[in-house]
Amino acid sequence: MYTDTERCVRAVRSKDARFDGWFFTAVLTTRIYCRPSCPVVPPKAENMTFYPSAAACQQAGFRACKRCRPDTSPGSPEWNARADTVARAVRLIQDGVVDREGVPGLAGRLGYSARQIERQLLAELGAGPLALARAQRAQTARLLIETTGLPMADVAFAAGFSSIRAFNDTVREVFALSPSELRARGARGTGGARGTSGARGTGGARGTGGTRGTSGADRAGTSGTEPTTTPGVISLRLPFRAPLNPDNLFGHLAATAVPGVEEWRDGAYRRTLSLPYGHGIVALTPRPDHIACRLSLTDPRDLTLAISSCRRMLDLDADPVAVDEQLRADPQLTPLVDKAPGRRVPRTVDATEFAVRAVLGQQVSTAAARTHAARLVTAHGVPVDDPEGGLTHLFPSPEALAALDPEALALPRSRRTTLTTLVAALADGSLRLGPDSDWDRAREQLIALPGFGPWTVEVIAMRALGDPDAFLPTDLGMRRAAAGLGLPSTPAALTARAAAWRPWRAYAVQYLWATEDHAINHLPA
Repeated sequence: MYTDTERCVRAVRSKDARFDGWFFTAVLTTRIYCRPSCPVVPPKAENMTFYPSAAACQQAGFRACKRCRPDTSPGSPEWNARADTVARAVRLIQDGVVDREGVPGLAGRLGYSARQIERQLLAELGAGPLALARAQRAQTARLLIETTGLPMADVAFAAGFSSIRAFNDTVREVFALSPSELRARGARGTGGARGTSGARGTGGARGTGGTRGTSGADRAGTSGTEPTTTPGVISLRLPFRAPLNPDNLFGHLAATAVPGVEEWRDGAYRRTLSLPYGHGIVALTPRPDHIACRLSLTDPRDLTLAISSCRRMLDLDADPVAVDEQLRADPQLTPLVDKAPGRRVPRTVDATEFAVRAVLGQQVSTAAARTHAARLVTAHGVPVDDPEGGLTHLFPSPEALAALDPEALALPRSRRTTLTTLVAALADGSLRLGPDSDWDRAREQLIALPGFGPWTVEVIAMRALGDPDAFLPTDLGMRRAAAGLGLPSTPAALTARAAAWRPWRAYAVQYLWATEDHAINHLPA
């Protein structure tokens, strides 16, 4: 979109928040870049230029606006709606793969050379993988600076910087403030978090003072979260494009929660997270203009992946206006969309976990699926300590499940075979499911496994891989809803009718499911 100058100028002049994350506005006279909805008076059109990413702006020598803080924009919905190489690379960079494995590791995951990945990212995003990872590190550093009392040297390490000098230089270059100035600015509530005290330091990573406890930073509006007094907890706001209907999103997660791994408590969905450097516990609470997120991590280096995983699970980078506009074009869907616009697709933080749970849920009730999963968790999951109680384990890894005794599973023999074959393929790497998956290739591999039919494959594609066009025409609830609305109810006929809903058929599934009075469609009390 950033190449459509006239459209971008109109969005900036109208301060249209729907375009935040789609493109960034760089002001030639001030050398500052902003989100389209920046509240300051828009510059003259001839003084604006547009970039597809914050990294491209930074690489061109522009600094982030201190007023609108463009690095906190929702991510571009484009990268979660595509499965080509660039989109998969962006998702992996958002997950911190470049920081952990370098550009060769990123390229290896995608099956290309480092030079090919560099060329493709430059063509679409105006920045290569190192620049994109640097922008990600800067965002993570800002978040830790403003929301925690971590010493600056620890912030640099946790954000993924290779040296304190690189941390200091990057923060100054991107935000036009030293790290300690950024923390003090956040403490004063000027474009940052409210409720923190300023840091004592020297302007860089040598500063060790700061707050005890945390307060928010990543925001949907212009203020941070209220302060928290819980040590070791990072509280932040996850922004999204409005509207967002939380009913089916949190209703689905709560209704299918695996005891010990997930729970709904005090208006929040809580779960354990298995992460590269340790583990974490997250609590996510829906608010009118953001998702309140409280993270407890055993290693702060996992912050980037924890945030991106939560955003992906809640589908927060979706463009609900584009989705709903297309679905409204079908007169049978119009009343459903108008009644509760902004439905998201409830996804997962771990694609391999969801694949296992999808098999356990074949042809059984939601309650039975939870029971089967809880038994696996108790027997094979890694125990964790939850200071708030309720959560007890990480969901077992494929490697742990590969060693299980099939005879110990309270499942029909055919489903035991399906499960053990799946976990063996996941454990030995012959089947890879995650943000770097090629959706079509993953479907081909899944359908080749014993016991995998179209329903299981498509529900994994929809909720684990994130394909926005995944479709479940054989699902009983879908067929009942279609019949009730006067839509075709046979799989072939419904698929033909749904061609007009592409590429958003997974969202149509959510609207159709919501016609039934089921726990997954209601925000828990």
